[in-house]
Amino acid sequence: MTEEVITIDENSFKLGEAVAAVGGIDVSYCYQCGKCSTGCPVAYEMDLTPTQLIHAMQLGLQDLVYKSNTMWLCASCLTCSTRCPQGVDIAEAFDTVKILMQRNKQKPQVPDVLAAHKSFAQNLRWFGRMYELGMVAVLKLRTRKFTQDLGMGMKMIKKHKFNLLPGFEGSRETRNIFRRVKKQEKA
Repeated sequence: MTEEVITIDENSFKLGEAVAAVGGIDVSYCYQCGKCSTGCPVAYEMDLTPTQLIHAMQLGLQDLVYKSNTMWLCASCLTCSTRCPQGVDIAEAFDTVKILMQRNKQKPQVPDVLAAHKSFAQNLRWFGRMYELGMVAVLKLRTRKFTQDLGMGMKMIKKHKFNLLPGFEGSRETRNIFRRVKKQEKA
């Protein structure tokens, strides 16, 4: 059995620096204790454990990090971040890498997750609060998976889990928040 040899040059540590600059998370504090991975409820589905992905960030292995499904499968439950004895916000580091990937026009390993995030944000912009049926409709349009989960959706409608009409309470305030964030991102 042969293992892949990964060479690291002196310029390869830029990913960790980018995560620190964009997200304010210094992944160099991680000393690989593994508490984040042992507490992660979805680590069994990930190709790299959270510990391994943070280590890859420290080493600047951008291709390995970008090709991993770990950050896309992250449930954002913050178990990893709260368990870290060094205070590394691992979930935020994952979110930062997703932002960097989008800026660099890199495709996510689990595109449906990005589609769900975008649908969620668009739904909030439009209605000011979560309108589940509207979010599902936008998500289905984005992913082109119109009939997937149709049976479950019908059961949810029958049990009144979906509001058929959106509420607009607080929509103006929410739109103002989105405007302020957009201004800050441009600055």
